[in-house]
Amino acid sequence: MELDDAYDNSGHIADAAAYPDAWAEAAADWRGVESAVGRARLNLPYGKAARERFDLFYPAGRPAGLAVFVHGGYWLRFGREDWSHFAAGCTAAGWACALPSYTLAPEASIPAITAQIGRAVAAAAAQVAGPVVLAGHSAGGHLVARMAMADAPLDQAVAERLRRVVPISPLSDLRPLLRTSMNAKLGLDPSAAAAESPVLGRPRAGIVATVWVGGDERPAFLDQARWLGTAWGCPVRIAEGRHHFDVIDALRMPGSALLGDLLGG
Repeated sequence: MELDDAYDNSGHIADAAAYPDAWAEAAADWRGVESAVGRARLNLPYGKAARERFDLFYPAGRPAGLAVFVHGGYWLRFGREDWSHFAAGCTAAGWACALPSYTLAPEASIPAITAQIGRAVAAAAAQVAGPVVLAGHSAGGHLVARMAMADAPLDQAVAERLRRVVPISPLSDLRPLLRTSMNAKLGLDPSAAAAESPVLGRPRAGIVATVWVGGDERPAFLDQARWLGTAWGCPVRIAEGRHHFDVIDALRMPGSALLGDLLGG
């Protein structure tokens, strides 16, 4: 359809097909190490559906708070097991980090997935005291931005603990996706696309939002990041030389600017 190429990341990244296997292998290795030293709690439920599960990784000492990373994949692909290693920067900095899975489209609609992430954040927050910060990539960037909004499906007590949100390469306006072939599986109509678009809402008072995007990403994703920054009046950081698949690598790097925006300091 009209905008398929605009939102096609794999078709414009060298060796794109190698990334999913590399992510899964690195995630399994890191998860194994953290489990062996007793710093991982895996397959924790936040609901009754098969994919309503999250993994929780702890730092060496008492956590400073809880970070949650929500994966992308156009709400159609992947699960928490593919991304465990992206918790490494948070745990090295003294934060616990939760990674949830969610029911994928077309089995679940995007509004239903948004509600699932609200439950996942609440379940993880019940395990870790202190402030809560959220990061998400691509479709996950959309989902964490939704958690920052006034109409987010979050318990009030959890919403009051939410301090910072970092959408990375987010899909912030879902209306263009109506003109892509993937919408046959996403099932968006104009009403749902508008209701689920963070650019058409505002974040809760007191939440610090920072948008990140790779400088070498598709123009559509640069637009999506800038649209959210403009709508929310928040900074948009452009990671020069990074594309859609490697912009998240900074989550693994203690002291990175991206982690600084997520964790504070």
